[in-house]
Amino acid sequence: MLARRLIQLYAGLTLYGVSMGLMLRAGFGLEPWSVLNQGISRHTGLTIGTVTIVSGALILLLWIPLRQRPGLGTVSNVVILGLVMDGTLALVPELHAPAPRIALLAFAVVLNGTATGLYISARFGPGPRDGLMTGLHLRTGRPVRLVRTCIEVAVLAAGFALGGSIGVGTVVYALAIGPLAQFFLRCFAIKGLPERPSPVVARGGAASPGRAILPE
Repeated sequence: MLARRLIQLYAGLTLYGVSMGLMLRAGFGLEPWSVLNQGISRHTGLTIGTVTIVSGALILLLWIPLRQRPGLGTVSNVVILGLVMDGTLALVPELHAPAPRIALLAFAVVLNGTATGLYISARFGPGPRDGLMTGLHLRTGRPVRLVRTCIEVAVLAAGFALGGSIGVGTVVYALAIGPLAQFFLRCFAIKGLPERPSPVVARGGAASPGRAILPE
């Protein structure tokens, strides 16, 4: 079982990084955290993958006052996503025709949902941004969906102000990622693991950390 969990974790994180790079290449806008990372990248000269790694590490520092504990998946998330995203951008050329860009966006969003199901089902700990959300929820008592929304709106606004890309892809991602992730979480669930709610798996609007999905 451990071998399968490790395979799911690292396959999921790798595919997640690929999906982030492909979404950027599609050119229709990014999800909130990537919008922020892209904006910072444009002002610092660092690659977006490097910014993703650095921002993930900085977010982990916020876990200290929130009393969140990182796991293997948390640390792996910080390192792998940025490296794979940069690698994907180096290998995949820019597209200009609308049809392949639309197809690439659709593929990237579905791939992201698949990757989310893989790495969360492995249960090696949440990513740094997921832990920030659930930590704030536990410390403030505010509903997790409200905390998530406030974080993502703030991140999106900051990223847009810095020149990050917002577009139809941002909206498509926001609408599709929840249902897709839920579907693939069921597909990749590992039998025999103790039944406990994942801090990043959504079911409804109640104030439980097991009630919202916040992909990295």
